[in-house]
Amino acid sequence: MSEDKKFGHTSVSPAVKGFAGSIGGVAEACCLQPMDVIKTRLQLDKVGKYKGIIDCGRQIYTEEGVGALWKGLTPFATHLTLKYALRMGSNSVYQGLLRDENGKLTDGRRMLAGFMAGITEALVIVTPFEVVKIRLQQQKGLAKESFKYKGPIHCAMTVLREEGIRGMWSGATPTILRNGTNQMCLFWAKNNADALLWDKHEGDGKILTPIQSMTSGFLAAVLGPVATGPFDVAKTRLMAQTKSTEGVRYKGFFDALVRIPAEEGMRAMWKGLLPRLLRIPPGQAIVWAVSDQITGYFERQALVQSGRLTV
Repeated sequence: MSEDKKFGHTSVSPAVKGFAGSIGGVAEACCLQPMDVIKTRLQLDKVGKYKGIIDCGRQIYTEEGVGALWKGLTPFATHLTLKYALRMGSNSVYQGLLRDENGKLTDGRRMLAGFMAGITEALVIVTPFEVVKIRLQQQKGLAKESFKYKGPIHCAMTVLREEGIRGMWSGATPTILRNGTNQMCLFWAKNNADALLWDKHEGDGKILTPIQSMTSGFLAAVLGPVATGPFDVAKTRLMAQTKSTEGVRYKGFFDALVRIPAEEGMRAMWKGLLPRLLRIPPGQAIVWAVSDQITGYFERQALVQSGRLTV
């Protein structure tokens, strides 16, 4: 499905879409950080300490306190704010470049724009922020004075000092593949879900209700985590390993893809999938519920001012 024939492509600027995405990112981070902590702990669990999502959350709460479920919130919230601003904004730019002479965008080109936006966010924002987030989340216990990393800035400085600039981009390859594939699926699925469920087409000035946006966003975000599970596990393992303590267990992305299933079984490549599904689709539901209201308002105002829509 493509754009509505009457209205053509959206009249909302990439800057507005980026702003809308950033506001949605703040809302998502505050609501869903505990699930992200649980996902990271499950992915790093090599000895079967945690029996599942509930058991992992219970053990973290019992051993480290409720605040531990929001470990890494500062880099996570900053990361999501910047990530969604870049994702929504760059996707809008790429879509603009890929439209034909009539302003139309095929499904194939929409998916390509999403993939390119995913690569952009992975290289510029996601990888370094997730390195810091994962290093903070993997620290266990209540004795904060014994933690190697004292906070986000200290963590980043320590990684740079001990591992160099490349340390901040550990796991870049699987992050690119994960985010590119995720956003390729997401933008295509969200556009088609809006059209199929609510007869909403980009640029038509129709503002979805928050519930409608949440439904479309939730459904659109289910496919990505399933498709990118192995990339995400490999990314987490690569980002978590340090040269100064455990040494380098995985020599790179492809080595991790081979060694993890060889040592732990194929199911290990989808460790943390359930918490990802419990976090990402609800997170996208929150993001789209917020961002659709903002972009919908500006879209409608632009159409009214241009005379293409009357109210």
